[in-house]
Amino acid sequence: MATRLTVSVVVYRTPLAVLTATLDSLANAAEVAQRQAQLADIYLAMVVNDAESGSCEFLKKLLSRSGYRVFRQITLYSGQGNVGYGVGHNRALQHSVTDYHLVLNPDVVLAPNALIDALRFMATHPGAGLLAPRVDDENGGRQYLCKRYPSVLGLLLRGFAPVWIRQRFAAILHHYEMRELLDSGRVVWDFPIASGCFMLFRTRMVQAVGGFSPCFFLYFEDFDLSLRIGQVGRTVYVPSVQIVHLGGQAARKGWRHIRWFSHSMVRFFNRHGWRWY
Repeated sequence: MATRLTVSVVVYRTPLAVLTATLDSLANAAEVAQRQAQLADIYLAMVVNDAESGSCEFLKKLLSRSGYRVFRQITLYSGQGNVGYGVGHNRALQHSVTDYHLVLNPDVVLAPNALIDALRFMATHPGAGLLAPRVDDENGGRQYLCKRYPSVLGLLLRGFAPVWIRQRFAAILHHYEMRELLDSGRVVWDFPIASGCFMLFRTRMVQAVGGFSPCFFLYFEDFDLSLRIGQVGRTVYVPSVQIVHLGGQAARKGWRHIRWFSHSMVRFFNRHGWRWY
């Protein structure tokens, strides 16, 4: 049965070429799903957290393209300033009335069959509240973004340690990243943590837990929401749903991002429990 989907994308100083690639791939995947009668209507919500940069003007021109007519409605949220990643998505989530809601990074490229495979899986597994995809980087390498509950040591190693140190602690990192499960090629149920770059929710479930917590400006808002979704539904990793994620680690983005990461990490552990190693 065809379903309705809302997709929200939060934009903050995203390179315009990258954003265009994301929206092009989303429109293409939506067309594939609609041709197979898996998707009835798709609604796009663009949340602009950097209105002063000219993103609104660019988006209005970009979204007027004929190729984006696949979207039944496009809503542009702006003027709120930089309210953070999770709060930005909440603006769209609170108005969502569709069956499913996709939280999508502006630096993600979807495979053509990503939406149809994801929606088919959710339709046949009513207990699933959050679906996560297989993630590759732009060079074809794997990104292991479904994870076990984190430790302080694991987070610091993964986010900030140089390669030679990460290699010495590879066993700890591989366990945290659930590599033995994700490399199996099988569907994985009930993992604790999913990445915010692509989170497909059953709308009623994500709204039931209140969406993203405003306590997190940036980083760990997806960790927190994953755990709360797990209390009302099941999380599931579906490797047939594939995306390419162009994002990098916090350490590569400068000291401001390191500070945000550190503050959010403390809030996360204070809320859910500390684990040191």
